[in-house]
Amino acid sequence: SCKWTPKAKRSSYSYIRQNTLKKQQLKKDKEGCYIRGSVQQENIIILNIYAPNTGAPKFIKQLLLDLRNEIDSNTIIVGDFNTPLTALDRSSRQKVNKETMDLNYTLEQMDLTDIYRTFHPTTTENTFYSTAHGTFSKIDHMIGHKTSLNQFKKIEIISSTLSDHSGIKLEINSKRNLQNHANTWKLNNLLLNEHWVKNKIKMEM
Repeated sequence: SCKWTPKAKRSSYSYIRQNTLKKQQLKKDKEGCYIRGSVQQENIIILNIYAPNTGAPKFIKQLLLDLRNEIDSNTIIVGDFNTPLTALDRSSRQKVNKETMDLNYTLEQMDLTDIYRTFHPTTTENTFYSTAHGTFSKIDHMIGHKTSLNQFKKIEIISSTLSDHSGIKLEINSKRNLQNHANTWKLNNLLLNEHWVKNKIKMEM
């Protein structure tokens, strides 16, 4: 099983209300936990990430590339990314660095987006306070597929007594409310970088 024991005053966690997740498959590694399950009759894949304090954007980018064949429109990526994704995610309004820009480009290529920032494009609410730097930032994120945004009803940052990070609460529309939405498919642009895909295209031309 995938279990995580919080450390006092330094922790990150993801919470799914009891009995809403029906576990079907579980994968984990030393950095994070990969959970496949069903939430409110919707097939949802939860990818929980805890990124290291240093080199977080590069770590997350590589993790996404390694798992690109596992990530689809039903995937929600959550956790402590240990990095703001935009200048709005910092109280100092400091611009993001090149590594974060590369991460954002990878997210764009995979048609993934920050769900909170999509719902709140100008909000400056934060999830973490650094006592060392005296700054607030939003380093905890929920990332979803652009074609699945209609599945999400509401997202908000909530305070937590179990962690030095605030939580992010995402409400998902029930399946019956989505029956009028057509399913869409879009090419994963990263596939065009695969040699076997290039060879297949050349053979068909």
